[in-house]
Amino acid sequence: MLEELRLQASSAARELLEAAHLKKGDLVVIGCSSSEIADHQIGSHSSEEIGQEVYSAIYQVFHEQGIYVAAQCCEHLNRALILEQEAAERYNYELVNVMPQLKAGGSFATAAYKTLSHPVAVEWIKAHAGIDIGDTLIGMHLRAVAVPIRIETKYIGSARVVAARTRPKYIGGMRACYDDTIG
Repeated sequence: MLEELRLQASSAARELLEAAHLKKGDLVVIGCSSSEIADHQIGSHSSEEIGQEVYSAIYQVFHEQGIYVAAQCCEHLNRALILEQEAAERYNYELVNVMPQLKAGGSFATAAYKTLSHPVAVEWIKAHAGIDIGDTLIGMHLRAVAVPIRIETKYIGSARVVAARTRPKYIGGMRACYDDTIG
């Protein structure tokens, strides 16, 4: 079962990477409910093994491309995010003091904290794209204009998968011209 979850998670990450046209240094937010993956109600059956397997698969895809991954914590930590200190510094995010654990932060964020070289927590980000695994509500951590991406990977385990990219806002009205290469 864990190998199948790894394959599904890798597939979703690769699909987002391709569809969102992400580049080195971009930031991706991932929300993940291991409970939903295991066909339970969100927050009710956190699984350290599932969180680690899914995190590792997704992290590997983005890390190989130089893209930062932010792991969204659960509501018990107000959906704070775990990411590399380097990413927090690059985007000038203010650090907060919390260490996620299985029942306060969730298995996915806990896996990130245990895996990253210099993990830190922040309260908010403005990511370039994201994947929501199991209805974890990542929208609050995306840049202002989120655009849904229809990927082939609809589920990881029993959890629904939704992906999005962002684009710059269009401003100026009917006489404005837009550069199609930047969004």
